[in-house]
Amino acid sequence: MKREFAESRFTEKHEERTLSAGAQAGESGNPDGKAPLVSICAVAYNHAPYIREALDHFLSQKRDFGIEILVHDDASTDGTAGIIREYQESCPDIVKPIFETENQYSKGIRNISGAFNFPRARGKYVALMDCDDYWKSDEKLLLQVAYMESHPDCQLCVHAAEVRNDRGELINRNLMRPFRGDRDLSPAELVDKAGAFPFGSMMLRTELVRKLPGWYVNCPVGDRPLELMAAAKGYCHYMDSALSVYRFNGAGSWTESMMTGDYERKQNDYARAMRAMYEGFDKTTGGKYHREAVSASHRLYFLTRVNLRAFDAVFDPRYRRYYRELPLRERFFLRFEKTAPGLYQAVRRCYLSAAGKRKEKTGRK
Repeated sequence: MKREFAESRFTEKHEERTLSAGAQAGESGNPDGKAPLVSICAVAYNHAPYIREALDHFLSQKRDFGIEILVHDDASTDGTAGIIREYQESCPDIVKPIFETENQYSKGIRNISGAFNFPRARGKYVALMDCDDYWKSDEKLLLQVAYMESHPDCQLCVHAAEVRNDRGELINRNLMRPFRGDRDLSPAELVDKAGAFPFGSMMLRTELVRKLPGWYVNCPVGDRPLELMAAAKGYCHYMDSALSVYRFNGAGSWTESMMTGDYERKQNDYARAMRAMYEGFDKTTGGKYHREAVSASHRLYFLTRVNLRAFDAVFDPRYRRYYRELPLRERFFLRFEKTAPGLYQAVRRCYLSAAGKRKEKTGRK
């Protein structure tokens, strides 16, 4: 019996500052005046505490090829645009910003790079980044470009990332490390994979994003539809090295925005929108990866039930495969919360209280 897609239930102030060494290193421009080989497509919104680190790591990349930094500021209110202007003034041939006067995301434009950065990309490759994260390795671009130049069938190159909090503390080495060891993913594997790739790890061929399907434009996230677009054209290469840092729940992040307001409604809306994306991909590819697309849609729905602690769905035998993909620690606490909710909440309160005291003590040092 063929399985089908699961039903869902359910005032800017400019502050003068000395530019960092990274920005100063970028002043020399592109080597030999070459056109950029890589277009770095970066998005920013209220990222003033982080954006210098992101831009510095862009500019300090080791390279023998040209780059351009296409950064879109979505009407930030915390001084982010002023910081970007400093870098633009220092490196006008490389840093090419767009400054919005009205927030485009709030007007329904969900994938900012697709709307504003991809159309102006001149490079052969696009590298993606949210400006609350940063590239840890100064050889990130060099490694990815070298691989893609020598493997023309590869449509997407990604890598692992460290997960850190706002204070720079390492939270998890493995959360953004879906595989152990370098490996290729076939198109079918890329469609139906359990782990997540960091957005800031992605490098694609620019030709892939010249024409964006409707299911990309309407998707609430930018990374997953790009992976599907790559799967429709070729394979993906994963590098098992943490070449970037993903900042967990940073200010202005998509994760932070999802946690505010009506969380249940947002999770249900997200599940429906992602199901529509998988259906659109399935139709576009003529059902070539139908089984994988259906499975991926089921997994996404299951994970939103985990987030909502909808235990009837979490422990439904139909989703046993996806339950077993969860880390052992998470499965333990799901069982604990379901079978002894009162005790679980008491233990959780004690843990959060102790963690808060440790954070307060650390902040006083």
